[in-house]
Amino acid sequence: CRALQPPAPRPDLFRLLGCDRSFRLDAEQLQRRFRSLQRAVHPDRFGQRPPKEQHYSEQHSSLINKAYQTLLNPLSRGLYLLELYGVEPAQETDCDADSAFLSEIMEINEKLAESTNEDILEEIETLIKVKQEELTKEVTAAFERDDLQEAKKLLAKMKYFANLEDKLKNKKIPL
Repeated sequence: CRALQPPAPRPDLFRLLGCDRSFRLDAEQLQRRFRSLQRAVHPDRFGQRPPKEQHYSEQHSSLINKAYQTLLNPLSRGLYLLELYGVEPAQETDCDADSAFLSEIMEINEKLAESTNEDILEEIETLIKVKQEELTKEVTAAFERDDLQEAKKLLAKMKYFANLEDKLKNKKIPL
């Protein structure tokens, strides 16, 4: 009937963006698919359509944005995959991260809290980026061997580094 229909209540974000349900994905392909879908359902294209279709267009557009943001970011993509497999993500309170890891996080946190020196902040930023890249590789390997519990532990560590990254960004933004 060529009329836009409402989105499914809980769609698979991988299927929505035409990707394999995998932690490893092609970011360029994801972006191309995202742009193509947005062009097709963007609310600007439905300005002359009935209000119901305009509303569906907004819902689809919002869902496509959410899917893209979720799958583009390794941490949110990994957490979403765990959710799809029925694995609860690690809670920070029950995180069984080793004491050496927690000490490392505390040390970076302290450096971050004390420092206003731009060079030290750059050093911390580089360290966080390197750690996130290492963890992303480890999470990829864990998912590829279907070790969901290991992926869960590694994603909990990634969350710590994502929090540090947020703190760093807030510190770098002048108030």
